[in-house]
Amino acid sequence: MNPSELRSTLALAGIFGLRMLGLFLLLPVFSIHARGLPGGDHALWVGLALGIFNIVQACFYIPLGRLSDRIGRKPVVLWGLSLFVAGALICAAKDDLLWIAIGRGIMGAGAVSAAISAWVADLTREQVRTRAMALVGGSIALSFALSLVIAAPIYRVIGLSGIFAILASLGVGAMLVTYYVLPSSKPTAQIEQASLRTVFLRPELMRLNAGVFVLHATQVAMFLVVPRLLVQAGLPLVSHWQVYLPVVLLSFFLMAPFIIFGEKKQQLRKVMLLAIVLLFIAECAFIGADSVMSIATALLIYFVGFNLLEALQPSLVSRFAKESKGTALGVYNTTQSIGLFTGAVAGGWLMDSQGDLSVFAMGAALLLCWLIIAWSMRELPARAVDISTTSS
Repeated sequence: MNPSELRSTLALAGIFGLRMLGLFLLLPVFSIHARGLPGGDHALWVGLALGIFNIVQACFYIPLGRLSDRIGRKPVVLWGLSLFVAGALICAAKDDLLWIAIGRGIMGAGAVSAAISAWVADLTREQVRTRAMALVGGSIALSFALSLVIAAPIYRVIGLSGIFAILASLGVGAMLVTYYVLPSSKPTAQIEQASLRTVFLRPELMRLNAGVFVLHATQVAMFLVVPRLLVQAGLPLVSHWQVYLPVVLLSFFLMAPFIIFGEKKQQLRKVMLLAIVLLFIAECAFIGADSVMSIATALLIYFVGFNLLEALQPSLVSRFAKESKGTALGVYNTTQSIGLFTGAVAGGWLMDSQGDLSVFAMGAALLLCWLIIAWSMRELPARAVDISTTSS
């Protein structure tokens, strides 16, 4: 990537990671904190409060993604970040499960992930786009790792309200970066865009949308249980970062050769199928994991596959979508958010009714279905010359 592409990608990756931090920072501590709140003794209600962020996002991704195609990415991203800040401030002011759910719903209404991903595609050439998307996907994994490292210590010192206050402050910082650092992208309204129905029903995009649903449904459901497994294995909550941080960092090094191979050899389909298999193996491994080392091993396998898919899938969406990147990524991120919400609710229900390990059985079954769906995916043709990149 040239300096302009790298600067823009890193800035957008940081903003994207911040929004995901709004979800991930709660995962290690929310179910424990919620026990002291009215209704917090029911895992289903806790899952609903945790997942509402995502179902509200699902309602706004497509409209905001399509709007960003018409008026440009920057105003849409600024609007979304302002809602993120407002919702975080509501959550910081109220230590009540209902008000936390309302605040997180407002945070979710600023659904700008599609616009951000489309902005990355606008500002990068096709031949470096997968690497750019890998940086954005990496920001998701890094924000996840960071949340698992800092959530428990921050929670112990300043509580859940303090965590939301920090998120509001970071949101303001992201707005400043968006306004002053990032170049504006030109609206694409003058280019004839595919209809929403055409984008939604394109077979290649349908496979990718189904995949991101499964990926994030299994992820959020899994992390309703993993902290409990680590505690049961003898590792206290405040020490969980000692597992999460090295596992996530090592997974980046292990996934990099697969990205390079897939790009250079035009074998992205094979890399994607391998990543799904790794997730399936990890879910199966969790079922029998009863020690810190076995849980850490399963997490490492999981994060290698997860990081690969977070890099590959948005890049593939932008390349299959062509001139309707914002719309296609809006649909993609909508199914992602529905997956996160479904995973939180289904995971909570399974934990209540069938026990913790049933969550991993559900995840393995969903991943097997995804593997069958993805198997018929065609390999991308050789890259065309990209003449649509804008620099300012």
